[in-house]
Amino acid sequence: MGKESRFHPGNFMDTYLLLKLLHLLGVILFLGNIIVTGWWKAMADRTRDPKIVAFAQSQVSATDRVFTLGGILILGAAGAGAAGYAGFSAKTLWIEWGNAFFAGSGIVWVVALLPLQTKLSRIAKGFAQGGAIPANYWRLERWWMIFGLIATLLPLGAVVVMVFKPS
Repeated sequence: MGKESRFHPGNFMDTYLLLKLLHLLGVILFLGNIIVTGWWKAMADRTRDPKIVAFAQSQVSATDRVFTLGGILILGAAGAGAAGYAGFSAKTLWIEWGNAFFAGSGIVWVVALLPLQTKLSRIAKGFAQGGAIPANYWRLERWWMIFGLIATLLPLGAVVVMVFKPS
């Protein structure tokens, strides 16, 4: 059995389980948003309707601010709190790997996705009321999807490591 089975019920367990619950809720917000956003953005793009594409593009940034960033803050703080409260070291292998996957996703998000989203949003404002969607938008959109896939697969790797806890 895992380390959790050695804990005794009471205040410790209540606090640990609350932190763990918050951590999982953060994971759900974070991963749920990045997976669903990629899907509905791809479906909006398939319509090739400038108004739908522009609206979807504006919502990518809005949902990132609320759900992705909110999920990051909750899962990071609660995960670190739960691990520390349970006596796990930051040098624990599965925590290091989980953090590395998570940080890798963050790097892709900051270095590639946010700049692409900013450019795509600016271009989309130009065709939001109708008009042709420029070829440059679609070129940048392909890059957004590629980097978005990478930024999604990395935290999924973190989930695997956190569940299986390799030593």
